[in-house]
Amino acid sequence: MTSFDEPLTKALDPKTAKLLEGVLDLRTVGDLLRHYPRRYAERGELTNLDDLQIDEHVTVVGEVTRAMRRPMRNKGGTWLEVEVVDGRGSKIYLSFFGKTSHIAETRLRPGRRGMFAGKVGAFGQGDKRRWQLSHPEFEMFEETEAGAEEFAAALVPIYPAGKDVTPWAIRRAMGVVLDTMGELEDPLPADLRARHRLPGLAEALLAIHRPRDHADVTRARKRLRFDEAFLLQSVLIQRRMAAASWPATPRPPRGDGLLADFDGRLPFELTEGQRGVGEEIAADLALAHPMHRLLQGEVGAGKTIVALRAMLQVVDAGGQAVLLAPTEVLAQQHHRSISGMLGELATGGMFGGTVVALLTGSLGAAARRSAMLDAASGAAGIVVGTHAVLQERVQFADLGLVVVDEQHRFGVEQRDALREKAGGGRPHVLVMTATPIPRTVAMTVFGDLTVSTLSQLPSGRAPITTHVVPAAEKPHFLDRTWTRLREEIELGRQAYIVCPRIGDLEGDEGDLSKDDDERRPPLAVLDVAETLSEGPLHGLRTAVLHGKLPPEEKDAVMRAFTRGEIDVLVATTVIEVGVDVPNSSVMVIMDADRFGVSQLHQLRGRVGRGGLPGLCLLVTESLGGTPARGRLDAVAATLDGFELSRVDLEQRREGDVLGVAQSGRRSSLKMLRLLRDEDVIHAARLDAETMLTADPDLTGHPVLRMEIDRLLADERAEYLEKT
Repeated sequence: MTSFDEPLTKALDPKTAKLLEGVLDLRTVGDLLRHYPRRYAERGELTNLDDLQIDEHVTVVGEVTRAMRRPMRNKGGTWLEVEVVDGRGSKIYLSFFGKTSHIAETRLRPGRRGMFAGKVGAFGQGDKRRWQLSHPEFEMFEETEAGAEEFAAALVPIYPAGKDVTPWAIRRAMGVVLDTMGELEDPLPADLRARHRLPGLAEALLAIHRPRDHADVTRARKRLRFDEAFLLQSVLIQRRMAAASWPATPRPPRGDGLLADFDGRLPFELTEGQRGVGEEIAADLALAHPMHRLLQGEVGAGKTIVALRAMLQVVDAGGQAVLLAPTEVLAQQHHRSISGMLGELATGGMFGGTVVALLTGSLGAAARRSAMLDAASGAAGIVVGTHAVLQERVQFADLGLVVVDEQHRFGVEQRDALREKAGGGRPHVLVMTATPIPRTVAMTVFGDLTVSTLSQLPSGRAPITTHVVPAAEKPHFLDRTWTRLREEIELGRQAYIVCPRIGDLEGDEGDLSKDDDERRPPLAVLDVAETLSEGPLHGLRTAVLHGKLPPEEKDAVMRAFTRGEIDVLVATTVIEVGVDVPNSSVMVIMDADRFGVSQLHQLRGRVGRGGLPGLCLLVTESLGGTPARGRLDAVAATLDGFELSRVDLEQRREGDVLGVAQSGRRSSLKMLRLLRDEDVIHAARLDAETMLTADPDLTGHPVLRMEIDRLLADERAEYLEKT
């Protein structure tokens, strides 16, 4: 009899086990049993072919209506074309060549139904475009060699598959495991299952893989969804309980220090939100265990000044603070901004302030040595830097606070490297983000982070109007874009034009979305700048900015743009966060569908910062009704970054909540969806808190403890410790 931990190489034939591991990363019996069907085919139901997307690897259920041989151009011989319908009027064409075509011809006869797996292609244009699967794998429902009992049930599970691994191959492997599976110890206590009316684990797994009807599937999904929520809640609650015992140096506020002096010099009133969040952070910093707080707020809501006040509180208490920025452009911008806000307090010495040091990888040797000496000696109360701060040679006298700007741009290991520089105890950590990205939303929904929210914009922020420019459907709209930009420049204002790529295919800097179609390469800064300078923007002062420019040149361009010496800045996403030029009023984003929702919202926030109404134009060739266009329409419809984060989460999913991936990689969540299942998560959280409060080490629940250990296997345990 098999067990969850048994390797598939023992449970299955070696060839099948090797394929499942290589293609789907399924290594154990437990991995396979947790590989749930994507959907179920009913014997009388066919696939809706209108839902297909190019390059998607799919399994469709259809009926063969025609099979005919066609001559091969210029080669002689023939190939087989098979027409398959979905019962709704849509068709897909299967093509077979060589010996395979003769085998397919004997099996794919009109009137037969089956499953066809392959990569979706298309040929033809417009109304004449036809879906195509070239050399698909297939299995017919009526063929006796498939096994009469396999299709005896009304529901046929269709599994997520891949190249060289078909859904029916997975189904057969699943059958071997289910037939030899012994009794399974249930990690959920009987009273908990009874309270939520959940079936046992073995019953749920059998029902999800071999359902008798849809009611079986519903019951199984309810149990397996709760499993995932409960296990993850247990992990996160244990982690939070452990964090409460970690030591940290308290950094209580002073009434007569730098912070009080800084507040007295502010030329404006803090918003009510800034004051409230500041009080929450101040209270956390005064505790003897480390703060781990997420500060989320709209673009321009004033997160930087909240973070600066926290850093000054730590400096007042004898410690140091570091602000970690993802790019040199942003680090330089933060350094200038903080130094400007502090004024003479940033010079230290006779004014009683503190040194604000800048530490980036491009600093000259002398400047770098000076910054490192200030950090190591404690002369620099605040250090602003990029990943260069993480190097082993960089030391701090007493690191008390780590502020991470735009946390999704840093890996967990990088943030952990700063924690290690704190010496005894752990530093307090403040993470800032303008638009919560999927993993941040995920961890927030699971209640693992302490969250502060800034929803109130400071006075003086102007509204931003956003429009989608459908360049392919309405080319004259693009002409109007450049006319509108010139109108703003003539009023004495400035503009950004953002492109996904630098040029010559040598370096994308955008969060390029992987839409399922075949298109030209993304537009490049160098090409667009040249074309516009010689064409519709001729005569305007245009400059380029991207990550591969020498650091001194990047800084010079930004300074010139800030001084108003440049009308139009054509850039990559190096200007995504932190860049603050109040005179800029227009943001044109080329190939906007190549960017993620969060990036678009961040980029848009670069305009409308100085009281001037902002205009953001999203230029795209994506057609109406496509997922790419849907993302852009969502961005144009709202300025609410939190609403957009939900759109982002729904489209990209949450990634692996316990793993290093932000999204797109194998997830530990198979059944659970964070937005759809918030009620399930909340209920599981209450149950997990009750259990762990009474039994923190789960001594009385050994099977649950083993499940948690399995969940945290390999690098995930280390990852959780670092976060």
